[in-house]
Amino acid sequence: MPAGRPLESSQTADVVIVGGGVIGLSVARALAKRGVRNVIVVDRNEFGREASWAAGGILAPQVEADEDDNFFRIACASRDLYPEFTKALQSETGIDVQLDTTGTLYVAFADDEEAEFRTRFAWQQGQHLAVEWLDCDGAHKLEPLLSERVRCALRFPNDFQVENRRLVNALLIANERLGVRLSKECEASAIRTEKARAAGIETTQGFISAPIIVLAAGAWTSSIASSTALPQIEMKPVRGQMLSFDPTEQLARHVIYSSRGYLIPRSDGRLLAGSTTEMAGFEKRVTEEGVHAISSMAFEILPALASLPVDASWAGFRPCAKDGLPVLGPTKRIDGLFYATGHYRNGILLAPITGELITEAIISRSSPSLLSAFSPDRFEVQTKIGM
Repeated sequence: MPAGRPLESSQTADVVIVGGGVIGLSVARALAKRGVRNVIVVDRNEFGREASWAAGGILAPQVEADEDDNFFRIACASRDLYPEFTKALQSETGIDVQLDTTGTLYVAFADDEEAEFRTRFAWQQGQHLAVEWLDCDGAHKLEPLLSERVRCALRFPNDFQVENRRLVNALLIANERLGVRLSKECEASAIRTEKARAAGIETTQGFISAPIIVLAAGAWTSSIASSTALPQIEMKPVRGQMLSFDPTEQLARHVIYSSRGYLIPRSDGRLLAGSTTEMAGFEKRVTEEGVHAISSMAFEILPALASLPVDASWAGFRPCAKDGLPVLGPTKRIDGLFYATGHYRNGILLAPITGELITEAIISRSSPSLLSAFSPDRFEVQTKIGM
């Protein structure tokens, strides 16, 4: 993995990106591929070792969608980019990020869940989306080790998964080969502006002068100060815990959801289980309560897991804005400042589309229509309405 290199005391860039997870790295790669040659990405720690590393890599916008809204459309658009995105990354780096197109199952255990499934099935089928209704026998035919308590299931053949840690490594190598400068352990503390225009960022390794700044700092977005007031965006860290089992035989082929969590079979034989949703501040640790909650969910779906020990566990912070939606695009407050943050539980899913849309907004100096619903300025509008 590329290690990155320290900055000199003062640097100049055409674009500086704050945050080196899959979002920041996808934006950097897209910019470099469009001909922007002087791009710097800084990260407060190691690249890609926060939410991107802790994630499960699920690419499943249809599983939880109750309506065809702006978020659903951008999520599906990004998922549909993944086959070409991962193919290109493998060509650029030689890394197979293990895009698994087996599909996703969502299983129901109770009457109310089955009723919810029928509603979801009806509207998605009405939108001509790929979705299949499975009765109990049909679900067990696909996944024989499912609990006998499973009443029915929805199968989403176009909802995939990717090995997110391999994706991080591929994006790092791709950026390095494209000439993007990567600087780890370089924390951005403040944005410098001049007459409401971006001028650069203050970091622990010195000042970086740049007319364009992309904030992709995830859960740490709110900690970055400015000489000019930024849009009022409160970004909270939402802790998620994950477990890994290492069975001696394959227990499942699909990603399997229930109302309480999910299981993710990896190509190396591991089975991941997650996840909690906790407002715990920046306390990154695995708890007994979290392990118990995830384990009981996993055993409910696949009883065979109950005989296996937990092989590994970890925690990470999802960046969540006030309304739970991504914060994407330019702000009217500061010319040259762009946001690419707040992806919450969908950072891996939204990485390709975020890279393309932010790059297009920077190069064309106009905001693509898909970004309009996620503008950082929407919070200012909400504040005024509430006054």
